[in-house]
Amino acid sequence: MAHPLEAIIRDAYAAFGRGDIDGYLRPCTEHFTFNVPGRGALAGSFRGKEGVSDLARRAMEISGGTFHEEVEDVLVNDHHAVVLCRHRFTRDGQSKDYRTAHVYEIADSKLAACWEHPRDQAELDDAWGPQR
Repeated sequence: MAHPLEAIIRDAYAAFGRGDIDGYLRPCTEHFTFNVPGRGALAGSFRGKEGVSDLARRAMEISGGTFHEEVEDVLVNDHHAVVLCRHRFTRDGQSKDYRTAHVYEIADSKLAACWEHPRDQAELDDAWGPQR
C-alpha cells in the first residue's frame, strides 16, 4: 500500500512542472530548503518560496524554458522521501539529460528539506554550466 505522502509529492512535482511554485510548496514546511550540490550554475541552498522561485527561474533561464523533469519513482515513509528523476533540457544548443535523486526530510508530515543527489556530479555540473 502506498504511503499517503506519495500522491501529495507526485502532485507537488506536477505543479512544479506547470510552473506553479505555490503548488510545489504546499506540502512543504514554511522554512523548506532545497539543496543542490556541486559547482554548477544551480549549486546552492534555496530556502522558502523566494529561494525555490529563484531556483526555478534560474533553471528556466539557463535552459531557455526547455527544462523538463520526469518523476520515475517515489519512495516514502514517515521520515524520508526519495524522488527518482530524469532531467532533460537544452543549453546553448546542446541536449542535456541526467538522472538524479531528491532526498527529502519529513517533519510533521511535511517536506522540510531536500538534498539533490545526482548519479554523476560532474554530469550535473556540466549540464548546467559554470556558476555565474
